Amino acid sequence: MKPIAKALLVLSLLAFLPLAAQAQKDQFGKPDTVYADVNYINEYTATITISYFNDENVVGLQIPIKMDAGMNKIVADSAVYTGGRVAEAKWAYTGFRPDTAIQCVMLGMIANVGPTDHKLTPGNGRLVTVFVSSLEAKKIGKLSIDTTTVARGSSLMAVADGVQGNPPDSIKMDMIQRQIKPAWVVRAGK
Repeated sequence: MKPIAKALLVLSLLAFLPLAAQAQKDQFGKPDTVYADVNYINEYTATITISYFNDENVVGLQIPIKMDAGMNKIVADSAVYTGGRVAEAKWAYTGFRPDTAIQCVMLGMIANVGPTDHKLTPGNGRLVTVFVSSLEAKKIGKLSIDTTTVARGSSLMAVADGVQGNPPDSIKMDMIQRQIKPAWVVRAGK
């Protein structure tokens, strides 16, 4: 093959690479999105407010967050669900598991444990606020966060309700079809 033909082939493959890397399509409509807003209470304490946009009924969420403040050791010391969409929907379980060794936190939310029918209806709004503190009484200069995968392969995920829609147009979904990989957006505050 001539060098010019090889170069054109490589360039054309590189041009189509972004098409292959596009986000997964949401089979329910618009892609669900998790928003993380970082704000500072004072020089030693920050908050991460997690909001969620969904356009289908959701019955479970897991949100792992990796935190970094440079050389300063930090810890997620509490999570407040009160006043958020999950608390208003009366979900059965709202979990908070910080890990100071790897500076991350796992937020887990389950709508139903037992014979209930709670769900997060389509909408947009705050789910939880996580409070982050400095462990060494040093100022938190710049807190950067991202989603991650923690032990046992837990990554950012939402689970749609098994039945979507309203009768007579409702459809039953298999478990694999119910798994949603939401987009992740971090917004810096003041």
